[in-house]
Amino acid sequence: MITPTPITLPIDALKSDVEKVIKKNNIIVQADTGTGKSTRLPVWAMALGKVLVVEPRRVACTSLAAFVAKTIDSEIGERVGYAIKFDYRFDESTNIVFATPGVVLRWFAENQLAQFDVVMIDEFHERRAETDLLAALLIKHDKHRLLITSATLDSEKLAGYFSADVIKANAKSYGVTVNCHSRDTQSTPTGRDLEQRLLPVAQNAIARGGDILVFLPGKKEISSCQSLLKHLDADIIPLHASASESDRKRALEIGERQRVVLATNVAETSLTIPGVVTVIDTGLERRTHQRNGRTALALHAISQASAKQRAGRAGRITAGFCEKLYGEHAPLELFTPPELEREDLIETMLAAACCGVRLDELAFLSPLPSKSLTSAEARLIGMRAIDDKGNVTEHGRLLYPLPIDSLFAHLITGMRTKSNREAMCDLAAILQTPMRVWQRQSGDLALDAYKDWNRNVCDVVTSIAVIRGEQPDEVLVDSLALNEARVLSASLREALGLPQWEVASRFDREAFLRNVIEISPELVFVRRERRQQAFGNGISEVVLSRDSDFPDTPQSAIVFDQFHLAGKGSKQTTSYATCLAPIPFNWISDADLGIWEVIEHQEIDGMILDSKQRVYAGRIIETVQQESEGDGLIHAMCQQILNGELFPGVGDRISDDVAYWNLYQQFEAITPEPNIEAATWLCDRLRTLGIESQDDVELIDGEDLMFDGVPEWELKDFVEKYPLRLVLADLHLSVEYNKLKRTVIVHHVKGSRKDGPKRWELPPWKGWKIQYKKASRVITVT
Repeated sequence: MITPTPITLPIDALKSDVEKVIKKNNIIVQADTGTGKSTRLPVWAMALGKVLVVEPRRVACTSLAAFVAKTIDSEIGERVGYAIKFDYRFDESTNIVFATPGVVLRWFAENQLAQFDVVMIDEFHERRAETDLLAALLIKHDKHRLLITSATLDSEKLAGYFSADVIKANAKSYGVTVNCHSRDTQSTPTGRDLEQRLLPVAQNAIARGGDILVFLPGKKEISSCQSLLKHLDADIIPLHASASESDRKRALEIGERQRVVLATNVAETSLTIPGVVTVIDTGLERRTHQRNGRTALALHAISQASAKQRAGRAGRITAGFCEKLYGEHAPLELFTPPELEREDLIETMLAAACCGVRLDELAFLSPLPSKSLTSAEARLIGMRAIDDKGNVTEHGRLLYPLPIDSLFAHLITGMRTKSNREAMCDLAAILQTPMRVWQRQSGDLALDAYKDWNRNVCDVVTSIAVIRGEQPDEVLVDSLALNEARVLSASLREALGLPQWEVASRFDREAFLRNVIEISPELVFVRRERRQQAFGNGISEVVLSRDSDFPDTPQSAIVFDQFHLAGKGSKQTTSYATCLAPIPFNWISDADLGIWEVIEHQEIDGMILDSKQRVYAGRIIETVQQESEGDGLIHAMCQQILNGELFPGVGDRISDDVAYWNLYQQFEAITPEPNIEAATWLCDRLRTLGIESQDDVELIDGEDLMFDGVPEWELKDFVEKYPLRLVLADLHLSVEYNKLKRTVIVHHVKGSRKDGPKRWELPPWKGWKIQYKKASRVITVT
């Protein structure tokens, strides 16, 4: 066997220092990308035992594992292996395992990583949510030697957090010349006319020679630029999370032709693209952030730290160039905010609970947002994933190992039948695949044929059919994305002991959707009456995405998936529904969603009837008329009594007695009690008397409805002193008292008298100012 020729890397000069420090303490290695820290440090750490290397990206895990295995003359899966979602190559004798944070957290929940002696967290400066949680757990557990690598973060702050020594390494650089392509030196990165601004810069870079690395915010922009640049004399290679294996290989290996690699942040750290002479930096990335209580996805300008990382990709093999499509002095933030500060904490909190710790009890490098903590706890308690004390439940332990969002895991485990669980596994697999798996063929003819096949125009029906290979020709499928979705579906089915999709059980749409409503009623949305493109569930609002075929007629739907985009306003966030299943209103009624509102009481043939509406998210779902009962009956009887329709005269007496009692409290009581309403008192009195049905009315009379207010021996004199109504010649008045202003206002009620009352016609009211009010006119009575 031929031993590979050793490659000298910048970090090799620090080998003795690293080996010396790591024997007695945790260590932080601060080094630029390309120094070799990801490949050398795990090998040196083997002296302490088995090494686990936590890599933020799947492609980095597999690529680094293969490279390290080659450097120590081993096959992948023997001394060096990897573990990513749905794929692993290692065994109990493997010395170094590269793994993604999600996989490592699940191992920690099982046995606190007891099989490893050293845990290396690579590229910690990216501040991924799972990586931050893992770091906090490892610090609390304090059973492993920690090796942390970071390119840009404050090393002193990290040293204090990890109780570690710091070693710094610098990558060899031939220098990078930075050119800014912007009229204004302070202009910020923008996506406007991005492809057109990129083209001449790329052409000049190709003419200069050497490979070119272009940083773009996402797959959409990569695809557009790939089409625009395809006529150039170069190999145009896309590199993103869902790129094909052949594209990844072309990007990571120097080819015969000059290359232009169009990459997302996947090429900013972890992966080294060899042969790069020129970096073209758009200054953009697509990332999440919290806005108006939601995790929104939007284009953002990168941080200064990211800009430095990107520029550093050039100048490794010869003098390099960084062409920036934004101003030299653009006001960029210093660092990219950690994910835990800009995303919801539901998955993170459940992971912590499964590891036996409350999330708010862990020490993080930066504090967690209190609103996000409260929201996540409420959601998980609602799912029955944690209890009121924050401890994980058996249901939560069942949800956590499933490699999907907790909502879909909750839906799967809540399904009543085997066929529904299978259907939910397939639907979740489609929705959790990063790439778009299917889309309808364009054109009216294709739409008509699609509607003939899927008469409800239900995205759920199509998605499940696509997984199972039952879709019509009008549904176009991305084979690469479909394969990834089927792998996920197979994994979910295997974990739950279900048959694979090739022999799936028959799918019954109605039974499935009614089961979903039962488990997660918050997924039910109804159209806004005036804005038919918008749907609400009483908590949030979504609008139909542009490519949705959701019909115009259905007024309600189950919304399985949505994405949030930041709007122009400082707090505006638009949520787009991307997977909908139309449902009729009566399903909402059958699920007993919404609230009943009594809109009218009627008496028909001596029976009191309520006209009631079921209202959900502002829409009237159904209207019914039924015999009054409970509080509805009490309020109807109260209204009838006060109106004089029931027990004539009693309602007026109660209204007067209550009014005089409130006035008495105001003027005479030593310790005044709060004012009461006649209707409130009467309803409480009817409840006290045990009124439950209309037949009970015959068991009471007006004497049972006596209000015990102003003492009887004081009442006559008090009424004479402070009357509430006055009857004069051709004039009826009501009386209002303002004790604070010592003012009496007499209001015109009815009467033919043109002039107001005379002072001698009114009670004495000594020391009070008296005013007469008719309509909007107020005059003083003298």
